[in-house]
Amino acid sequence: MNVTPSTAEPLPGIDSSYAWLRLSLSILLSAIGGAGMWAVVVVLPSVQAEFGVDRADASLPYTATMLGFALGNVVVGRLVDRMGFWKPALIASLMLGAGFLLASVTGSIVQFTLVQGLLIGAGSATTFGPLMADISRWFMLRRGVAVAAAASGNYIAGAFWPLIMPYGMEAGGWRFTYAAIGIACLVTMVPLVLMLRRSPPVAALPGSIGYRHVQSISVSPRVLQALLVVAGIGCCVAMSMPQVHIVAYCMDLGYGVARGGEMLSIMLAAGIVSRLASGFLADRIGGIKTLLIGSVLQGLSLLFYIPFDGLASLYVVSLVFGLSQGGIVPCYAIIVREYMPAAEAGQRVGIVIMATIVGMALGGWMSGVIYDLTGSYAAAFLNGIGWNLLNVSVMALLLWKSRRPATAVA
Repeated sequence: MNVTPSTAEPLPGIDSSYAWLRLSLSILLSAIGGAGMWAVVVVLPSVQAEFGVDRADASLPYTATMLGFALGNVVVGRLVDRMGFWKPALIASLMLGAGFLLASVTGSIVQFTLVQGLLIGAGSATTFGPLMADISRWFMLRRGVAVAAAASGNYIAGAFWPLIMPYGMEAGGWRFTYAAIGIACLVTMVPLVLMLRRSPPVAALPGSIGYRHVQSISVSPRVLQALLVVAGIGCCVAMSMPQVHIVAYCMDLGYGVARGGEMLSIMLAAGIVSRLASGFLADRIGGIKTLLIGSVLQGLSLLFYIPFDGLASLYVVSLVFGLSQGGIVPCYAIIVREYMPAAEAGQRVGIVIMATIVGMALGGWMSGVIYDLTGSYAAAFLNGIGWNLLNVSVMALLLWKSRRPATAVA
């Protein structure tokens, strides 16, 4: 991965024991704050029944959450570049906790949707793209693994919250569960953010251990950014179909909310393994090749959902899907750091992550509309496969454009 050999001392803080401690705290923060992204998936059937809306309208709160999450990644990413991580993260944590508490007392689908987007979605954004950008500044030799591990916190949240939320919903309903999550976020996230106040180390300089070239590619930074945005939308429209609608899909098949929550947990737990594996792989073959492999596997695994709808089969397919797609999104942050300057990491990672979340939001809504039009999810899976082919095409193009030796220096 183009690491220049050196006998110099490593820069203070980079790849240090504190960097690994910070990574551990960041993963925990992301695992808690990730509730903002996944909780709405679990309560979708209950919200639909209580407010008396169709599946497409019931999917709007998720779409609003993802749009708030997407915009928050860009805004907070810019703030992280300018003022560090902990101050924006503190404000976002307060927004997230308040959002869950307010959502628990909303009286209509419109109110619920607004709170999900403006507070919960935007508040949880800090624990994803900006978190990856921040942790990338603390690692050089193991940057791929560190970024992938930081991104895994989001999937830990997806494996944890959908697994325990049905028990809270059985005990006191979705409103009680939302209020409990809000309190948990406030009590735990604020102290964690305050433990991350140390300023990031300076960027590695020539002659320092861990110094890396910015790798060359035969497209401009603006074109590369645009292509990554297109790829991010395509892969995540495809990714959203199982992640957003698996609980509702299981309800339609008669398996119940708890079974759907378990499948989502399995899917995302497998995604953690996939993300960590992709980090190791990216440190060896690069982010573009790693992302292309994951995208091809994701498209193949989506095909399995169409013929296999038995309970045991869905558990297996969800596992396969999670192992296939989990490493895709962190690779965008790795690609940005491989081909673009470190000083722009927060903003550029935020823009690409925003595109992936827009894809998730668009895909979640599109799948609901397709379900309402056709009465089943078969066509929605085919729609996801088509969007996944767009992602594969873009990444194949970037792989072709990147086959030049590294010359530019960061």
